[in-house]
Amino acid sequence: QVQLVESGGGLVQAGGSLRLSCAASGSTFSIRTMGWYRQAPGKQRELVASISRGGSTNYADSVKGRFTISRDNVNTVYLQMNSLKPEDTAAYYCNIATIMGGNYWGQGTQVTVSS
Repeated sequence: QVQLVESGGGLVQAGGSLRLSCAASGSTFSIRTMGWYRQAPGKQRELVASISRGGSTNYADSVKGRFTISRDNVNTVYLQMNSLKPEDTAAYYCNIATIMGGNYWGQGTQVTVSS
């Protein structure tokens, strides 16, 4: 089992920055990939960025060049969000995939970008 605690959401003006954090506890040795998803009202949840245990990253086209995902050793993943746009407004969810096939979600943190 893996438990996730997210922090860092909030309200920011367009062009501003926020950093999200997600701290994992429990069976962190089994983590394969850590990532961030987001879901806006009336829309499907979508992948924002992910990072593998080896450090390989993957980004949605809509955030490339503006967002950066990183992790410290094993347990915490960050999402640095710069040049935020109103269309980035959504609930952001941390996700962990494990080598055992497990899939875990954080509670979600709201990001609101005003124009």
